[in-house]
Amino acid sequence: MNMIYGNINLHNTKLEMTSGYASQLPCTNLPHIALSGRSNVGKSSLINTMLGRKALARVSGEPGKTITINYYNIDNKLYFVDLPGYGYAKRSFTDKEKWSRLTEAYFSIGCVNRIVLQLVDCKVGLTTDDLDMLEWLNHYDLPYIIVATKIDKLNKTELSKAVSTLATSNNIRPGTAIHLFSSLKGQGRDELWHTILSKLTAKE
Repeated sequence: MNMIYGNINLHNTKLEMTSGYASQLPCTNLPHIALSGRSNVGKSSLINTMLGRKALARVSGEPGKTITINYYNIDNKLYFVDLPGYGYAKRSFTDKEKWSRLTEAYFSIGCVNRIVLQLVDCKVGLTTDDLDMLEWLNHYDLPYIIVATKIDKLNKTELSKAVSTLATSNNIRPGTAIHLFSSLKGQGRDELWHTILSKLTAKE
């Protein structure tokens, strides 16, 4: 498994901070790759796969249980910022309000370079909560990449249909990169890293 991308050594990765309140969110001078998506979309699995680890990011057996923002420092070159998952039906109204406040506080903090990975369960497709998040990202003109997760759960016909639906969605900003990803098989890892680094370099 490739652990060197450009000048970034993935071996030098650590969970640097977990923030549960807006007052705890740090100001950093490194680029951020923020991961957004509904609960159980596969954010933790994607982080582990992208960083070549088995359990750096904990995969929860109970989605929506924890509302925190986790900062993974990668070789002191950039952060993966794992935002709390949204759309979990059993989450209380108070918890949903906390998610909203914390997420909005994160995006209100200035960042030298930020790209959002908007994860979408390829089998489920765009949910109402996904559409709300996309509307928010579009409104604030935040750069994002669509990552269609769990593609190993679909056959070729189903996958082709799912990709076509995403590619033709009016809710996704025209020209947005769409990546297919399977944490189970590691599919899409190199391609996603290439796009991330290309976009970071272009914004420098």
